[in-house]
Amino acid sequence: MQRSNHDWAAQAAAHTALVGPYADAFVDRRSRGLKHPVHDFLFTYYSFAPAKLKQWVPAISEVLPCDTDLCESHPWLAKWGAVDAAHSTYRLDNTKLDARMISLARFVAELCANVLDRAPRYRCYGLHEWAMVYRMTPEQVRHSGYRLRLSPSELAAFIDSQSLCCSHYDAYRFFTPEAAPLNTLKPRLDTRLQLEQSACLHANMDLYKWAHKLWPWVGSDLIAETFLLALEGRDMDMRASPYDLADLGYPPIRIETPEGREQYENEQRTLAEKAKPVREKVLAAALCISGSGG
Repeated sequence: MQRSNHDWAAQAAAHTALVGPYADAFVDRRSRGLKHPVHDFLFTYYSFAPAKLKQWVPAISEVLPCDTDLCESHPWLAKWGAVDAAHSTYRLDNTKLDARMISLARFVAELCANVLDRAPRYRCYGLHEWAMVYRMTPEQVRHSGYRLRLSPSELAAFIDSQSLCCSHYDAYRFFTPEAAPLNTLKPRLDTRLQLEQSACLHANMDLYKWAHKLWPWVGSDLIAETFLLALEGRDMDMRASPYDLADLGYPPIRIETPEGREQYENEQRTLAEKAKPVREKVLAAALCISGSGG
């Protein structure tokens, strides 16, 4: 695929304008020792550097018309590819793909294919965040600067009344020791391919993780798409959590009520539908990368 000079330069600027404010805000907070209980997750749990998030690169399948001046104005491009002076084009250099990246791309492709083929399982109601504070005191919880919407005893009673069915390893591993045995599944790192499914909020957010692990070869257009999906998922995740973040602009999804659980499932289905075409793009990109080793 080939874009015009104008198209890709404009896309590079649009990409930075789209994701740059989130990256810049995180860097500013970090410099001042401040934290955001919702947005910081996108830069701490997901460890993609803010500077890389802001940089636009093409996907491995793309060829850019690029004269010397234009490429020099995007200096990071030189690290990953080269200009063909004879044809005034630029593309990523697939000879720089190493065996580790190709292996990772194959894993990501298999994971995405499995999730797309597997029936979604709804009605988990976002209880993983509650299981992460189960039987803890308010001082012990991760976001101790924000009060819980229920008292510890009320929170524990609610968890005890529900069925925990988390299928996501990276959520389950943060359950408190008292909550982990209550989960009907026991996800492990080595069972990710067998257990992850498309209704899972974290599995859909993790499309950003798999995309950025395949950077730059996936291209920044897909990075931005998965980042914004993860941001939407994180918003929903924390609105359904036991933390009271209303003053920050996050009205709660009160999953401790029947109405709240219905609201959660409706939003969960909407996000899963939105994630499906994004997952298909990540699958296609991973297949392209795994077949492009030089």
